[in-house]
Amino acid sequence: MADPAVEGRRLSRSFGRLALLGILLVVAGLVGLVYTGVATLTSMLLFGWLLLVGGLVGLLHAIESRGSNYFWLAVVVAALNIAAGVVVIRHPHGTAEALTMFAALLFLTGGVFRLVGSVVVRGPQFGWTLFQGAFGLLLGLLVLFDWPHSSLYVLGLFFSLALLFDGLGLISIGVGGRRIVSLVSDVSDQGVDPGRRHPDPDRDRHLHRYTEPDGPKPGQQPDTSTGENQSQSKS
Repeated sequence: MADPAVEGRRLSRSFGRLALLGILLVVAGLVGLVYTGVATLTSMLLFGWLLLVGGLVGLLHAIESRGSNYFWLAVVVAALNIAAGVVVIRHPHGTAEALTMFAALLFLTGGVFRLVGSVVVRGPQFGWTLFQGAFGLLLGLLVLFDWPHSSLYVLGLFFSLALLFDGLGLISIGVGGRRIVSLVSDVSDQGVDPGRRHPDPDRDRHLHRYTEPDGPKPGQQPDTSTGENQSQSKS
């Protein structure tokens, strides 16, 4: 069985590395919020390389399973991923414009459906759904009216915000995990049960009262008043 102290240190280092990764993501997100154009171009290149690598891996898996029924389907999907990756890498600005237009249309349609649904249904969250629909509709119109110039910053802004919030989540997990490991290690070193680290005097007194024996305590005379009363009543 592994030493608890060694396991605690190992877990603490793991949570520390997780927090460090979160700090790097937060810094990258903040830089991306300042330089949205660079963030947009970076996100497009990353997207293209992911498509290209995913297509190559899918093609290798298809070749390994060439005797199966879905061989040609896997080959077609892999070829489409490779072609899309090459196009995105060679034309990142055009891809950003197309994806920005797609995002604007998604915001518009989602906002319209939420507005119509909230007015027709009028459920318990009518105000919140109405606000979401209005916000999505307004955001879609703003992106669409500024297109294609909006393609220079919209995707980079979303990419930077995703990095920022993911980094904050990793930091909170890493710091919280290190605190929990440190607390458990301190309790284990003291040899105290974590559930009884803070004793309750009232609970201990009640437990002692219910568990103590009914007989006389050491050095205490037995109570004979009950026997005397019974003998007097008989006489």
